[in-house]
Amino acid sequence: MNVKQASVFAGTVAALAMAGTATAAFQGIGASVANVGADGTTFRIYAMMDAGDRLDAVAGNSSQGLSMTSDGGFYQNSNGGPTSKEINSNFFAFVPSLEWDSYVTVGALYQDGTPFGENALNTVGIDWADFEAGGDLETDNGTWFVTPDKEQGEAIDHGGDIGYGVLIAQVTTGENGGTFSGLLQGKDANGDTWQANVDGAAYGGGDIPAPGALALLGLAGVAGRRRRRA
Repeated sequence: MNVKQASVFAGTVAALAMAGTATAAFQGIGASVANVGADGTTFRIYAMMDAGDRLDAVAGNSSQGLSMTSDGGFYQNSNGGPTSKEINSNFFAFVPSLEWDSYVTVGALYQDGTPFGENALNTVGIDWADFEAGGDLETDNGTWFVTPDKEQGEAIDHGGDIGYGVLIAQVTTGENGGTFSGLLQGKDANGDTWQANVDGAAYGGGDIPAPGALALLGLAGVAGRRRRRA
């Protein structure tokens, strides 16, 4: 992690949290099934928005915790890691199951940045131990993010029911999926900051229910807690 870059971003988020206003940019949490295999059902979880909008941060604080829960635990490949920066797609030919590892991200699928030209993901304050051992991801003082100049935060068309959005996680678990909660922050097509509070949005198990309502919850004070693997 680039500590200097992370510190600058955290300060910027704190300032925006004091002055920002909610917009209609964020439309909810969506999910699609990427694979069904021996290790479980692989879901890709998205923040849905319009073309021209972007996502910069996924976070949790004392007002709104950040969590991902699962149906029976997350599949974690020993050759992967907790974020997309540890997923080397060059290894898929040798370890096919690595492609379905569980991890978090902003936009990019793999270490090489696919479908973008680079992967500039950063994390601050998250202890990944439980998640990397197959358990739930939880923090009330941490974030994963990209800085606002990085292309991978931009909404792209994922087709189907998702449409435009930004990938925030890939998880392999039981067919009933689980839930996602957290604070999201980004910019709309006009460059105005938006913030959203998502509380218990479900993925898997049939239809994805309506996400939590938008809320003006700041990302200030984000700085520390959790990881896991099988």
